[in-house]
Amino acid sequence: MAIEQSTRYIFLVDDEPIQNEMLKDYISDRFKYKIKTYESGETAIADLHLNPEIIVLDFHLNAHLPDAQNGVEVLKKIKELHPSSQVIMLSGQDKLEVAVDSMKYGAYDYVIKGETAFSRMGNILNNINELNGLKQATGNYKKIISLLCVAIVAILGLSIYLTKRLG
Repeated sequence: MAIEQSTRYIFLVDDEPIQNEMLKDYISDRFKYKIKTYESGETAIADLHLNPEIIVLDFHLNAHLPDAQNGVEVLKKIKELHPSSQVIMLSGQDKLEVAVDSMKYGAYDYVIKGETAFSRMGNILNNINELNGLKQATGNYKKIISLLCVAIVAILGLSIYLTKRLG
């Protein structure tokens, strides 16, 4: 099945279904993404072929399951397999070392669950959208500059050829 390039995905990965649904409702009211929710990191990793732009990942993911990967392990795997995805870690812990660990392994940002989490998440998503827009514009400018360079070289080559031929 071919995936449309224009489909923009956000993955919400949290073992608390209510958290996933509340965040999904909040995001879908404010942003134009296709949102997929997952209760485990393993199922989210299996869908990385969908090229999610953003993944919101619970830090203490599946802490109650002995064989399941935790949030940091899932983060490492995501960054290994799909480094362009921006991962936002979500946690109930207000500890600096948890945030530092998340950032050390490639998280874009860290959000503490609580009353300001959704508004903070909205700000982060806006920042990521701006960053992605700038990256796309930069890529377009690089293509234009490359084409201009090729055109200049072709014009110079033609000019040299004509000068030798006619001169």
